Amino acid sequence: MAQAKKRRAKEAPELPVLNATAAGIDIGAREIYVAVHPDSDPEPVRCFATFTEDLHRIANWLQACQVRSVAMESTGVYWIPLFQILEARGFEVCLVNARYYQNVPGRRTDVSDCQWLRHLHSVGLLRTSFRPADQICALRSLVRHRDSLIQSASSHVLRMQKALNQMNLQIHHVISDITGITGLRIIDAILAGERDPTKLAALRDGRIRASQETIRKSLVGDYRREHLFALRQSLAAWRNYQDLIAECDREIEEQLNAFKAAADVQSKPLAQPKVHRRSQYTNEPNFDLRGHLYRIFGIDLTAVPGISALTAHTLLAEVGPDLSRFRSGAAFSSWLGLCPDNDISAGKILSVKTRRVSN
Repeated sequence: MAQAKKRRAKEAPELPVLNATAAGIDIGAREIYVAVHPDSDPEPVRCFATFTEDLHRIANWLQACQVRSVAMESTGVYWIPLFQILEARGFEVCLVNARYYQNVPGRRTDVSDCQWLRHLHSVGLLRTSFRPADQICALRSLVRHRDSLIQSASSHVLRMQKALNQMNLQIHHVISDITGITGLRIIDAILAGERDPTKLAALRDGRIRASQETIRKSLVGDYRREHLFALRQSLAAWRNYQDLIAECDREIEEQLNAFKAAADVQSKPLAQPKVHRRSQYTNEPNFDLRGHLYRIFGIDLTAVPGISALTAHTLLAEVGPDLSRFRSGAAFSSWLGLCPDNDISAGKILSVKTRRVSN
């Protein structure tokens, strides 16, 4: 039995090596394992720390081994500093999704992982993940940071609603947004010491659909000190996040101003939208986002039904104005996770669910 296995292993054809100078990198939070071809160095696998000077040592060692192309797994955000250093040094960096190479059992150590990555990359079996240009990456970081600020601000709105519920104040069930004009007027008055529901209801904005009497009834409750304290702190935190979001918007607008224009807005100005909105979408930046997008893309994407300025902004921040990196529209749809991920075995369809992606 053992001899038969050895004979079959000898008879198995070897894959042609397409890139003999390839290297594989397994990245962790504290250690990085790098593997090069055994003929390139007496110690083909080395372990490095994750400090910046150690990342430069990795680049120096790879250059000494005459490595031109490197494959690494996209582990969290730990790969980003090394990726940027290697790319600045002129290496061709292949960023790999873990599900494309971890299908073979028995390779569970960092040393074998980096060697396996190097082998697969040397025979051309790895697909590079999409990564936009540096300018797009900078904008993407800001946009994602802005989204996290919005989520944090929303959590404090929920805490405000909880405090109101505990005092049996139903104002957030009567008006649609307690962070609007009417809601903030009433909450500020409550925190200033006003308890008369009639006077509080008189702060109603004329655009509120609920009547003043309904608002008055919703403001009769038990104003307990501990809940007022929680309401005051949650409101202060929400306003602090609004300031941070506004500061982030200014930084995003500066980034957008640096983009190369694809349309001459002077000779061909942006047309007014066919459907006029009464107000901005919630959390939309407080600047002419649609105008910036038109100048950068060269076309008005908001003219497409269902695409708002925020949607087009997300497309710009995640992909960029140039989609030529994708070979076809079908490939772009697959990258977005909109295509079925067919799992067929023995002619039987096992699954057609779409893949879980972060795109």
